[in-house]
Amino acid sequence: MSQPIDRIEAANARPIPPLPRLIFATRWLQLPLYAGLIVAQGVYVWHFWVELSHLIAAAFGSEAALTKLVTSIGYKSDLPVVSLNETVIMLVVLALIDVVMISNLLIMVIVGGYETFVSRMYLERHPDQPEWLSHVNASVLKVKLATAIIGISSIHLLKTFINAGAYTEKVLIAQTAIHIAFLFSALAIAGVDRLMLKKSDVEH
Repeated sequence: MSQPIDRIEAANARPIPPLPRLIFATRWLQLPLYAGLIVAQGVYVWHFWVELSHLIAAAFGSEAALTKLVTSIGYKSDLPVVSLNETVIMLVVLALIDVVMISNLLIMVIVGGYETFVSRMYLERHPDQPEWLSHVNASVLKVKLATAIIGISSIHLLKTFINAGAYTEKVLIAQTAIHIAFLFSALAIAGVDRLMLKKSDVEH
């Protein structure tokens, strides 16, 4: 039993040639990309609080905040919007949920991508380690990202149908078709991942 372990340790102890070492070190070129996503996360946080502040101000009767809300969500009505109504509130809340879901997607890409493709983060004993990060790999990350994209697409589609008067029939059909395409893509990714997992179990 000790021979295979000794061989592995010997292989790990062997010095890495310069060219493979250089190629492997290029993974750090992704670090600025993840730093940029962290900046984008900050922009989303700022956008969330701006929209929330407008909603609170509009609830207290601010016409300027209401106008900004109506413009930001693209709400259209035959009658002028002079106060918050249920549709406007629903669209704003869905927009806030959309920001949160995209922010969650960014966290998955930043943390999971860095852990998978750049370097270990050594979070095993951290009390706040995400449950999904304990078994993350490229396949798991793809499935989780696909699921998150479906959730975001669902929110967008719901917003579109609530505010259907602002869109043409062609746009409604296109968004529905795109959402269905996302669903089938996620199913295909999950199916391929399951087949590869079964194949790996059979080989071992």
